[in-house]
Amino acid sequence: MTAIKSQAIQTALTGDWNNAILLNKKLIKENSKDIDTLNRLAFAYTVVGRLKEAKTTYQKVIGIDKKNPIALRNLKRLSAVPASVLNATKPKKGKKGEKKQTQTPKAIQLVANTNNIFLEESGKTKIVDLVNVAEPKVISTLLTGEKVFLRVKRLKVFVLDDKNRYIGMIPDNIAKRLIAFINGGNMYESYVKSSQNNHVSIFIKEVKRADKFKNQPTFILGGKGKPKIEKFPKTEKTSDDHQNGDED
Repeated sequence: MTAIKSQAIQTALTGDWNNAILLNKKLIKENSKDIDTLNRLAFAYTVVGRLKEAKTTYQKVIGIDKKNPIALRNLKRLSAVPASVLNATKPKKGKKGEKKQTQTPKAIQLVANTNNIFLEESGKTKIVDLVNVAEPKVISTLLTGEKVFLRVKRLKVFVLDDKNRYIGMIPDNIAKRLIAFINGGNMYESYVKSSQNNHVSIFIKEVKRADKFKNQPTFILGGKGKPKIEKFPKTEKTSDDHQNGDED
């Protein structure tokens, strides 16, 4: 990986979107058919509100790879944006002639998610690979940073999107522990970390800890970073269909 490409990826991870655009444009000059770079550039355009340029860049990806799932799902979302909004999101002049980015509500939501939600806290957050995931046509609509919802039913934890569509399930060893904490009063938020074909990982974050669990972290790490399952907290009987506090 080149130094510029490493910088381009890092600027996106830190939310420095204007520099991400500059660096990815440099990479495109070196290789105009680099699909990964084009997708990164298009996403950066989306975050800063330059939706028309984002759409054009994703279309370039489709011109190279007509089945590229990232470009297809983002073009589908951009196609839903009214033309008046798409054309209104042009950079405005800021102080001293510098370009000032405008942002649509959707772009603001994207940047807020990407910059803030994946901050890890010991005992409070965990990245989980889902099992029994939905079919690819559902997975292909997911975006990194998109909020999803945990639903407890019997002894399982299901993951649903904002349209109440099934995405996948939390593995049983993690689900058992989560159910105990949820039924005891803890609350959690979850977001898509990555999604591709038959694989989805989500980022789960504890947002409220019940008083009875004040000294019990949700997620425990054992030796060499492996999850450790300790004695489960005492809770009331699991409800048949319990929501974790996230409301649609």
